[in-house]
Amino acid sequence: MRAVVTGGAGFLGSHLCDRLLDAGYDVVCLDNLLTGNTSNIGHLLGHPNFKFVKYNVTDYLFIDGPVDAVLHFASPASPIDYLEMPIQTLKVGSLGTHKALGLAKEKKARFLLASTSEVYGDPLVNPQPETYWGNVNPIGPRGVYDEAKRFAEALTMAYRRYHKIDARVVRIFNTYGPRMRPNDGRVVSNFIVQALDGKPLTIYGDGSQTRSFCYVSDLISGILALLKAAPSKEMDQPFNIGNPEERTVRDLAIKILALTGSSSRIEYHDLPIDDPHVRCPDIRRAKSILGWQPVISTDEGLQHTIDYFSRLTS
Repeated sequence: MRAVVTGGAGFLGSHLCDRLLDAGYDVVCLDNLLTGNTSNIGHLLGHPNFKFVKYNVTDYLFIDGPVDAVLHFASPASPIDYLEMPIQTLKVGSLGTHKALGLAKEKKARFLLASTSEVYGDPLVNPQPETYWGNVNPIGPRGVYDEAKRFAEALTMAYRRYHKIDARVVRIFNTYGPRMRPNDGRVVSNFIVQALDGKPLTIYGDGSQTRSFCYVSDLISGILALLKAAPSKEMDQPFNIGNPEERTVRDLAIKILALTGSSSRIEYHDLPIDDPHVRCPDIRRAKSILGWQPVISTDEGLQHTIDYFSRLTS
């Protein structure tokens, strides 16, 4: 089996490359290194079944030889990135998805789109099932990411219906773990780096907004379960993959302070425009159809992540 992973040098993409290689795949990793980093895949560069190509997937996409699976993970994914790179974010969600789908169509390969819980916007339903259409501001600053992924989902399902390709969509909820960038603007990495540095932990809003945090190994297990699932009518709908344990941002800050032993204080700042007030996945479809649910506890996952950042700064 041979898999192409776009965005394979990123946080999630690199973990996905690891697990695909462990599962016996040959892996072609494509990344333009806009937000990815070769340090995430440095340990793979000598692997006989791994190939890295620095490439922008919004350009014409050609891979020599057979391909069994195309996994489209290329995209800026943290607010700091897509707010600084709005056009690139929209292009990789539209043109990049189009090119990746074209490759899957040409190779008769299975296609898996990495979508996001951000398609739900600031939800009026909690937890969010896959049947919820969302509450998105299409012209707000966050809309460049939300709408890029919503378009990518629409295009993927159009290819599934019209071209009959075996396409699947995963909606990824907040994920954390080793290989996150220290400065990527996500709440877990922000809090851990601030706590380890003895700096104030920055909470936007009053901290009552909720998130659900999934450790990266659990997320990748869910994605592989979706990739390997037998073709069926159930694949016509996206799958939420995330941890349904909902907690407030303030509770997360307090927990990270306790786990790091930090004496940092908490600072409150204004909430960004369109920042979601709640976020929690309904994972009943993933549990019943894929047989998947997260197994890593928050304390265990956070400790692994704290250890990773401690090594980075030591």
